[in-house]
Amino acid sequence: MTTILLARHGQASFGQEDYDQLSELGSMQAQMLGQHYATTQRRIDAIFSGSLVRQQDSARHFWQSYQSSFGESNEKPSVTAINLDEPDSYVLPQFDEFNHKDVLIKSNPAFASRVGIAAEIAKAEVPVTRLAELFDDAMQRWHAGENDSDYIESWLQFNERAKQALEQVRQQVANLQLGVDSTVLVFTSGGIIAAITAQLLQQGSSTAYQINKSLVNTGVTSLTLKNERSRLLSLNEYSHLFAEGKRFVTWR
Repeated sequence: MTTILLARHGQASFGQEDYDQLSELGSMQAQMLGQHYATTQRRIDAIFSGSLVRQQDSARHFWQSYQSSFGESNEKPSVTAINLDEPDSYVLPQFDEFNHKDVLIKSNPAFASRVGIAAEIAKAEVPVTRLAELFDDAMQRWHAGENDSDYIESWLQFNERAKQALEQVRQQVANLQLGVDSTVLVFTSGGIIAAITAQLLQQGSSTAYQINKSLVNTGVTSLTLKNERSRLLSLNEYSHLFAEGKRFVTWR
């Protein structure tokens, strides 16, 4: 039985021109997960990530912390599929997040420019809160499935890609011959984790959307792969953050 750990990336740059960058806190969150797994002797047999910068950098910060936190232990970590100099060895683009810019713009054409977004959020007392509200409205429109032809990737298409992502991990496990009781860690994003979780629970898009809103940065969702079946073990586990204080627990 193989255990798959789906980790959401660390905090990105919400509200900035380039969201696809880890914040300083996001880097720390990934390092904290690496330290936690090392100090608790959680063996990781393979690591993968999506192709987005925030996903790959989360994997890099995790791996560096995971290795260094073992110190002089006789049980040094041995990971099959992580070579930071060879992205092709660990990057699985199926685990990329949906295009959040497209989802936001299609909810209101005025949001195609930063000026249009700025004009809208300037009306609010708390601009960041208003931006979150606008994105929430856009997400509900995307998940509803009534305007699928508007999007670069509709919810249905994205959900199918999430299925393919999980299948690709299954194939990687077989190709790498990891053996019985192996553990694979994948750094991805909230949308993919939520879609896969809803599929395992045999639920639809509304459930996936609610799950996505609750996922913490570097929170880990666990599932098992056995033969051709998958089973959910846990959702959104983030004790590695809470142990250091609430300020490390973020949702962006």
